[in-house]
Amino acid sequence: MQHKRPTLDDVAQVAGFSRATVSRVINGNARVAAEVRDQVQRAVEQLGYRPDPVARALARGHGDVVELIVVDGRPTSFGTNPYYGRVVAGVVDGLRHSEAQMRVHVVGLPDAPRLLDRVAHSVSVGAILVNVPPPLAAAFHAICPRVVSMGRTAAPVPSIVPDNTTGAYEAVRLLHRNGRKRIAAVTGPAHISDAVDRRAGYLAAVRDAGLDPITGDGGEFTRETGATSTRRLLDEHPDLDALFVACDLMASGALQTLAAAGRRVPQDVAVIAFDDSLIAACTTPPLTSVRQPVEEMAAAATRALLAGEVGSGWHATFPTTLTVRDSSG
Repeated sequence: MQHKRPTLDDVAQVAGFSRATVSRVINGNARVAAEVRDQVQRAVEQLGYRPDPVARALARGHGDVVELIVVDGRPTSFGTNPYYGRVVAGVVDGLRHSEAQMRVHVVGLPDAPRLLDRVAHSVSVGAILVNVPPPLAAAFHAICPRVVSMGRTAAPVPSIVPDNTTGAYEAVRLLHRNGRKRIAAVTGPAHISDAVDRRAGYLAAVRDAGLDPITGDGGEFTRETGATSTRRLLDEHPDLDALFVACDLMASGALQTLAAAGRRVPQDVAVIAFDDSLIAACTTPPLTSVRQPVEEMAAAATRALLAGEVGSGWHATFPTTLTVRDSSG
């Protein structure tokens, strides 16, 4: 039978002092009387109390902590967008052989400048930025150079990215090799570099194939945007026979719209997405998707921060691969 680990409250009860007094003794506050310190120490030894290094670091507001900062127009999507979970998993893996901890901040754009400024002035190990607009990323970097952006951003800010352009290019080339001639793109938000680069890869591929580009309105990386953009593309281009979609989450919405319109996938419209997240294997039909190694990138960014290897202009690009499933025909 396991015994409960003694807590600070347990020490306070045995020593006969308040929790705040015990905390001051354990944290080495010099403004504590010697007899009080001795009595607290005896209680510590009697109970076998050991301070929790994570709690101590967080309570002090410093210590070996990697700050993960996510800017999202809908902060509640942090729990539903698989990309964020993959980033967290990568950071955890990168911290595995260290004593550093991760602290997560999820903030909407209106509140982002204030939070970023506060964190920039208190960073210990460093920070990883996700979806932080370039001007805010540059302002953060000016205060704290120990930062890596997941995705290309302002020039001096260190970043780590997948090879978005090549990944999108290869996806569209596969659609063309499979006989598709009217290949449309459901693009992502224009303020996120990953979406911009994927769009560039799509345009290069259709140009090299001698096809006309067909692009929908850019929008957020959401299922709703994917559904709406696909509906508009079908209305304006009823003869389209393939879709390249900027992320799996948007592609799930695209598949719903195609099904509602009576378009069979892949017989009538082939679909390829980007991410190769869990979503890609769970749709009907399963999605062909460009795999970006999110976990590996986040882990590499974390290890670089821990090793002190990140400097101004530091950059790393990871290759992408194409996972072929039923949706591409």
